[in-house]
Amino acid sequence: MTHSDLKPIELRELNKSNYRDILNLKVAENQTKFVATNAHSLAQALFHETAWYRGIYVEDTAVGFVMLDLDRQKPEYYLWRYMIDSRFQRKGYGLQALELIIEFVKTLPNSHEFFLSFVPENGNPKPFYEKLGFAETGEIEDNERVMSLNFQ
Repeated sequence: MTHSDLKPIELRELNKSNYRDILNLKVAENQTKFVATNAHSLAQALFHETAWYRGIYVEDTAVGFVMLDLDRQKPEYYLWRYMIDSRFQRKGYGLQALELIIEFVKTLPNSHEFFLSFVPENGNPKPFYEKLGFAETGEIEDNERVMSLNFQ
């Protein structure tokens, strides 16, 4: 399946009419050690000024959630949370959505690099991120390996 075969992905702001869609999304059971629940992420976002979050939609169906840490003062841009619901994985939506997110991050002030981290256990998403050009930096943060995508 190519991108042209997929329905377009949209990153939507959350509001009182759609936040439940995002709370109902779940990763596969064997992936729960890699990402916090969306409820946990939204609670954190309330107390972090730099949190930017969106629901990932295909038409009117929520398929995932993304939360970025956009510290425009440094500037440093970080993929804080990223998940695709288990029912929508392996359909190309995750790759298509992250490409859209990367394009968004490139438009931010002084955006030269995009960071993320992953839990280095079996089944981790490192190969997925490498497909998009992310590479390990050698840094470890909170027992997670840091990767970056350089835009220069």
